[in-house]
Amino acid sequence: MSMDSNDDLDNRHLTDKTTSRPEAHDRSRRRVLSGGAAFAALAAIPYVRSVRAQGRVVVKAGDQKGNLRALLEAADELRQLPYDIQWSEFPAAAPLAEALNAEAVDFGPIGDAPLLFAIAAGTRIKAFAVNRSDAYGTAVLVRPDSPFKTAADLKGRSIGTNRGSIGHFIALKALASAGLKPDDAQVRFLPPAEAKLALTQGSLDAWATWEPYTALAETAGHARVLVSGRGQWSGLSFLAATDKALATKREALADLAQRVKRAQAWSYQHVPEFSATLARIIGIPVEAARLQFERRATRWIALDDQVLADQQRSADFYLQVGLLKQRLDVKPTVTLV
Repeated sequence: MSMDSNDDLDNRHLTDKTTSRPEAHDRSRRRVLSGGAAFAALAAIPYVRSVRAQGRVVVKAGDQKGNLRALLEAADELRQLPYDIQWSEFPAAAPLAEALNAEAVDFGPIGDAPLLFAIAAGTRIKAFAVNRSDAYGTAVLVRPDSPFKTAADLKGRSIGTNRGSIGHFIALKALASAGLKPDDAQVRFLPPAEAKLALTQGSLDAWATWEPYTALAETAGHARVLVSGRGQWSGLSFLAATDKALATKREALADLAQRVKRAQAWSYQHVPEFSATLARIIGIPVEAARLQFERRATRWIALDDQVLADQQRSADFYLQVGLLKQRLDVKPTVTLV
């Protein structure tokens, strides 16, 4: 895939589809919306291809780069649903969080740092399921020919990332690991497509990002990992839903969480099949899809005291670096379904 086609892929801010069975995905047409108008358009003019039975619950699912939908579809967990799913795709956590805040979507997958950032900003959401993965691919990337060897080399340099994203978190953690403060580097807030382009063209020194962007950049020869997330990040990601959805669609959300967990177990028993499906749905080479999938080694776990402790450490770090104005107690930010 060419760099231009990857950029087009990265800029698919929203893709709105309704699914009551897997084959509906292939008949659905993607629409592209951008900017702030995207969320208003999504809320005001939902795009629905399949006919829903009167009275069926519709769960509005937000997704990042198609990962969740690919997982469920590949494992055949979208058959015989007692509800319909209307899919919307986002390139990163920040626009997904905006959509959750606007109640344009009911739930979506989101990393621990952007979840905290969204809740602190007033978004009425709670996490109801959690997974932990190897943090390697959540990383600070540099060009293959960059002279940088450690995080200390980032002093005075420019780092591109999404504000409030897990990439932003990793950028700050990488600086802190070298004894540097946030203002010791120039953090530029850019969406993934723009950050990747700026890095490859030399107008950006580093890019703090996550999977599958890391695997894409590595396999395409556009970047290498300078600082990985190992030892920097907890590896936690969540399914988070709006308070309204939790109140009105709790049973459907609970069923979806179980389907996701079964699908994840299936995926690691069928790596080639899942990698191919993931590559097809999110539009990336199979090599990159398989690389990011295998090294993440994602496992769904209980929302227990250890998760809360790790999440509290992330929230306290945000407070330490000035991104939160006051301490956030994470206990009220999770719920069981």
